[in-house]
Amino acid sequence: MRARRGGFNTISTREKAVRYALLLVVLALTISPFLWQLSTSLKSLDENIYTATPSFLPEHPTLDNYAGVADTIPVWSYALNSLTVAAIVVAGNLIGATLAGFALAKLRFRGAKLLFGLFLATLVLPGEVTIISQYVTVRGLGLADTLLGVALPGAIAMLNVLLMYTAFQAIPKEMDEAAVIDGATVWQRLRHIGLPNVRGMLSVVTIFSFIGAWDDFLWPLIVLNDPDNYTLTVGLQYLNGTFANNPRLIAAGTMISFLPIVILFATLQRFFFRGVAEGAIKG
Repeated sequence: MRARRGGFNTISTREKAVRYALLLVVLALTISPFLWQLSTSLKSLDENIYTATPSFLPEHPTLDNYAGVADTIPVWSYALNSLTVAAIVVAGNLIGATLAGFALAKLRFRGAKLLFGLFLATLVLPGEVTIISQYVTVRGLGLADTLLGVALPGAIAMLNVLLMYTAFQAIPKEMDEAAVIDGATVWQRLRHIGLPNVRGMLSVVTIFSFIGAWDDFLWPLIVLNDPDNYTLTVGLQYLNGTFANNPRLIAAGTMISFLPIVILFATLQRFFFRGVAEGAIKG
């Protein structure tokens, strides 16, 4: 009798074909809007983008739309404001979420479970529920219409605390107990045992924090009044106003705002996927 090839984990050719077909469909749905915006941003004023059968490839590709964005709004000033906010948010989450996650995962103190439960409860609340109280707090601190006031509410996100808690929990207790026996302090345990084993998750927190701060529109719109302090997402709305309504400029502005996210993800993608599957501990 001929033995069966493969085992329970063997994937048939038909199943592989179905999986790849589904992946291609998801890829098309995800990438198509981005490619269409990129194509629109490269089209000249001579091309009609409202035809019944618009062409995907520009007939006469041009970069004039990107220069037009800079002529219409101070896009680089807005981008610098967004980078400032994103830097504060990323730094706050890397420091605050790391310390909170380590404390909840590795330290024993009274009320730890209650505190962790409160952290989880905040994840259930949508941001719109607390936005009024956040604004009142920021205004009371004298930070209204400032970039620090924009960054402050997102400086420590509860989701990032939960991610860091999960990463620290994956570290075997034996390693932590051995450090305690050797006389290591809490800071030494965090520096020499905790941080080297959660670098992947730190990349995840960095990317999530940066994207959240960079793409945020509602909160900066509420806090900021001075146009000089506008972030890029708020400032780009001037491209779709009474005196400027060129879809090509809007598409070019969208590409400009998307570029830093691509650069950040391309830089940290190796650590990002490691952080998603965090749990493997190096010796």
